[in-house]
Amino acid sequence: MIGTIGVVSTLNAGAEQIPGAPESAAAASEPAPQATTEEPLLTPPAKLPWGARPHSIRTGQDGASSKSLKTAGLIAAAPDEESEERAEDRAPKGRTSRTTFVKSEKTTVLPPEPPEPPPTSDASAPTTKPTVNYLYSVGSQAAVSDGAYASLTISKPTLAKTDYHSLAELAVQSADGSQIVEVGWTVDRTVNGDDDPHLFVFHWVDRKPTCYNTCGFVQYSKNIFPGDVLAQDKYARFGIQFFNDAWWIAFDSEWVGYFPGKLWGDEFTKTGLVQVFGEVAAATPKPCTEMGNGRSAEDSTSARVGSVSYLNGPAVAMNIRATSEVYAVSKLTSRTFRYGGPGVC
Repeated sequence: MIGTIGVVSTLNAGAEQIPGAPESAAAASEPAPQATTEEPLLTPPAKLPWGARPHSIRTGQDGASSKSLKTAGLIAAAPDEESEERAEDRAPKGRTSRTTFVKSEKTTVLPPEPPEPPPTSDASAPTTKPTVNYLYSVGSQAAVSDGAYASLTISKPTLAKTDYHSLAELAVQSADGSQIVEVGWTVDRTVNGDDDPHLFVFHWVDRKPTCYNTCGFVQYSKNIFPGDVLAQDKYARFGIQFFNDAWWIAFDSEWVGYFPGKLWGDEFTKTGLVQVFGEVAAATPKPCTEMGNGRSAEDSTSARVGSVSYLNGPAVAMNIRATSEVYAVSKLTSRTFRYGGPGVC
């Protein structure tokens, strides 16, 4: 079943593989063949956003869990076939800008264990679409640049059975927040088919959401893909850079792929706003789902957004805030903060 995302209803202020694994991955600099387009692949920058030359990520065997990847000292692996079969690319996704954020929306997508519908005295009454509630802990700054990168704690938050997702991401946006490119990790049973953190990409056009991992995205690496399982309790770099007529996605030590600039009519070529945040999508305004690693932002071991940097942009001076009383933020520097919490339970 492929669902569709509902209309926003409320805005509020505010490779080498380990021994025994399948065939080892090719170098990250060698583009993967494309089955979805006849256009030749674009070429990424020679260096990753943080200045290092790309090289292949050492990946685990297909189906490895986030815990086993951590134990093995690896960062990523392809999901198993069963999880891939359960995965959907259409699922709710929140959006936040400098002064507003999506607080809730109606959706036709249900989590694997949807909440019980409210009792009604009229058995013939039509079933209403469930509401998704979004809660954020976010750092943002109006910044004109060629892109941005940040280090994020990859966590495995406990996701309540009736909720949709818990994630952390880097987002580059147009100044008005209408055009967006996102990369991060997410725990989302609908999108991934399990409770592990997975790499994801997403984009918006004219404030309209697209879908996870596939819509418009051109795969470049032969080694690391959107949807791959990521090791929990790791600290990794995520980056987005406009180069060669495309928004390129970087993770750890590779260029993953890109969103062609033509998706925005070649008019979205610079950031106007950069954001880094944790996000929970829940069935209620006060969810039990954890954000980050589930620890309070005041805890020195809580999840962290660190070393936010811009490419050919201004000095970093992020405005850091939480949009609810359920989760919190704790500013460490102008470019680093802790965030998250256990939820109301």
